[in-house]
Amino acid sequence: MHYRSVLVFPDDTSKQIIETINDAKKSLRIKMFLFSDIDLIGAVINAHKRGLDVKIMLNPSRRSGEEENESTRKILEDEGIHVKDTNPFFGLTHEKSMVVDDKIAFIKSLNWETKNLTETRDYAIITSNPHEVKEIIMCFEADWERSDFNPGENAHLIWCSNNGRQRIANFIDEAKHSLFIQNERFQDLVIIERIIRAASRGVKVHIMVRPPHTLKKDKLIEGVGGLRIMDDVGIKIHKLRHLKLHGKMLLADECRAIVGSINLTPGSFDDRRELAIEVHDDAIIERLHAIAKFDWENSHKLDLTDTGLFEDLEYRGSGGAEKLALHPEHEKKKHHEHKK
Repeated sequence: MHYRSVLVFPDDTSKQIIETINDAKKSLRIKMFLFSDIDLIGAVINAHKRGLDVKIMLNPSRRSGEEENESTRKILEDEGIHVKDTNPFFGLTHEKSMVVDDKIAFIKSLNWETKNLTETRDYAIITSNPHEVKEIIMCFEADWERSDFNPGENAHLIWCSNNGRQRIANFIDEAKHSLFIQNERFQDLVIIERIIRAASRGVKVHIMVRPPHTLKKDKLIEGVGGLRIMDDVGIKIHKLRHLKLHGKMLLADECRAIVGSINLTPGSFDDRRELAIEVHDDAIIERLHAIAKFDWENSHKLDLTDTGLFEDLEYRGSGGAEKLALHPEHEKKKHHEHKK
C-alpha cells in the first residue's frame, strides 16, 4: 500500500531525508536548484561508496549568471559521482526532487541548503505512489538525456512548463470556502485574476508573501502591482514575523493542498522546470492547516500604501521606489489633514 507524508521546515529537520538516503539499496536520482548542505552532501557520498547508482542534476547558474553549485559539484565529482547540468532547454531548473530506489519520491519547495532546512518556512511531500514516482523518474531521465518530456493530459503531478498554470488555476477556481496561499511571488496575472475571482464569490482568501524589498528591481512593477490589486479588493496579505518565507503552498477548504517549487510568476510557468503535487491525504492536510493557522497568527499585515512601500524599499532594501510612481509625502500629508 502506498503512502504520502509531509515534512515542514524548520519544525522538522533533515533527519528523515538523510535516513532515507542511508536506507537506500539501489539508486538515487536527485534534481536540485541549490545544493550545499554538508550533511546531505555527506549522505549522498556515502550512498555512492555503498555502491548505489547515484545520478545528480544541478542547476548550473542563476538567471544573473551567478554560479552557486560549483563547489558542491566538484566535491561530488571528485568522489566519482555522476553530476550533470540540468536541461539547458529551460531558462533554469527550479525543481527540487529526489527518487530513492525507484520507490520513494520527495517533492520539495526547499533547496538542499542549510538555511532552507533551519531558517525558512519550507515543505516536502514524500510519496510512494507508483504513478507519481514513475512520472518523476520519466522526467528525470528525459532531462538527463535532453529529450522531450510530456506527461499528457492525465498527468498525476504538476509540471512546468507544461500543466502548471492550468492546474493551479483550476485548484483556485474549485475553492468554495477558504483559500490560504504562501508564495514568495505573486506576479502571474492569470493566477492573480483567479484569486480575486475566488474572493469575489465569497471565498475567504489569506495570502502570505515576502516583503517587496526582496524582489529584484526589474520585477517590482508586476510583483507589487499584483499585491496592491489584491489588497484593494479586500484580500488579506501578510508577511511572516520570525521566519523567512520560501515555501510554496496552497490550501483550499481545509481538504486539498498543493506543495512544490512553483512561484506564481510567468517565468516559473513558462520558462522553468518546476514540480509540485496536489494532495488530499487527511494527515497531511491536518498538518498543513495547523501550520497555516500558526503562521497567520505569527505574521502581520503587509503595508502596501505608498508610504509603507517607500519605507520598505528605500530603508530595508536597495531602492526601486521610483519604479512604482509612489507619493509617500502626499499620502502622509493627507493622513495628517484627516487627523485634524
